[in-house]
Amino acid sequence: MPIQTATTGQLENAQRVVIANTLFTQEHNRPTTQLLQQFTLGQGEKTLTVPKVALMSAARLTDGVDLINSENIGMTTVDFSPTEAGLKVIITDKLARQENESVFATVGVQMGGAMGRLMERDAIALFSSLNGGTKFGADNKVFSLDNLSACIAKARANKFGSNFVIVHHPNAIYEVVRLNVVATGPRWTSVDAGSFSFELLKNFYAFSVSGVPVFQTAEIDKASGVDSGDGAIFDPSAALGLLTSKGVSSGTEYDLSLRATEVVTVADYLAFELDDARGAALTYEVGDLTTSI
Repeated sequence: MPIQTATTGQLENAQRVVIANTLFTQEHNRPTTQLLQQFTLGQGEKTLTVPKVALMSAARLTDGVDLINSENIGMTTVDFSPTEAGLKVIITDKLARQENESVFATVGVQMGGAMGRLMERDAIALFSSLNGGTKFGADNKVFSLDNLSACIAKARANKFGSNFVIVHHPNAIYEVVRLNVVATGPRWTSVDAGSFSFELLKNFYAFSVSGVPVFQTAEIDKASGVDSGDGAIFDPSAALGLLTSKGVSSGTEYDLSLRATEVVTVADYLAFELDDARGAALTYEVGDLTTSI
């Protein structure tokens, strides 16, 4: 008895819905990677070389006395190479024959969510090594407005950079919102948004303090055995980077014997540390909140 298969049109429709939702979802579910300095490899390139230079010192001069001291550039370089990541989903002919677009849309969202989470967590994993591993805050401390403001002041005092962003868990940011933000009601404005993409980050923006935008991501984990987790304050132009050789893309291949279409999503990228002196991890409580005070 011949096997009934889905039509070409049905398969193309399923693939189109899945791929569109995959690409959209992953792009809109990785706020931290959107804040990093972006680098792209061109065709035929496999490594990014990033130069670093030392600080120079200037001194006062005496009239008529030759300037004999010279400063060393102190340049060093670090190489970064991206690696591939991805996943595969199989859409059977039987499923495609049903032409249930909601199923295909759900599959696309799941695939996009998986890629977005992986990229987001790769970026978050870099937080703990910032500032030579010396963190602001401590276990069993809440992310109050006082502590948040102190982190900003300390970052400026230690010359982390001229512009900062803060990223932390929603449960940590809740403490600031609960005690302060609700009363004043800050909103996203063009000034707050700065050069960041409003469309990609609007769902993750919380508020600004002293000109520093604060973002939230639920992908920050609690440290082992405690209720605290590491967010970060950093200069997005100098602390961390995202190197992309090939952005997230999807393709399909039909397997006749399986009577199904494989949908494959891949990316070739690397989240990496540019300069650990341009940021610091923020260790504060991120444990579950009570909703019945």
